[in-house]
Amino acid sequence: MGEQTADCGGSNGARVRLRKLQLQNLANELGIAITVAHLPPGTSKWNRIEHRLFAFITQNWRGKRLISHQVIVQLISATATKTGLSVACRIDDNLYPKAVTVSDEELDAINLTCDRFHGE
Repeated sequence: MGEQTADCGGSNGARVRLRKLQLQNLANELGIAITVAHLPPGTSKWNRIEHRLFAFITQNWRGKRLISHQVIVQLISATATKTGLSVACRIDDNLYPKAVTVSDEELDAINLTCDRFHGE
């Protein structure tokens, strides 16, 4: 079984239809069940990995002018620590469709069950 933690903000919100559909497609493709745990908004700032990573990225680009995507990618990629943290970064040039809607029928076809513990 795969697990994902989401902070309920933006594109990973608990009510985002397209996200549910895409997770179902991924589960079908991989042949596994995916469990999603939605944490209260703002909780992700306490994610240990994000906290460790973003703190050093921010230190690395402090005082630098973020004038282009390439400069940002180079500064992020140059982030490293004495304890072995290193960062890989690249620009995603893929084009993604906007305003994709998921019909009620598509939503009803998703194999979605709520957990007994706070499944609301």
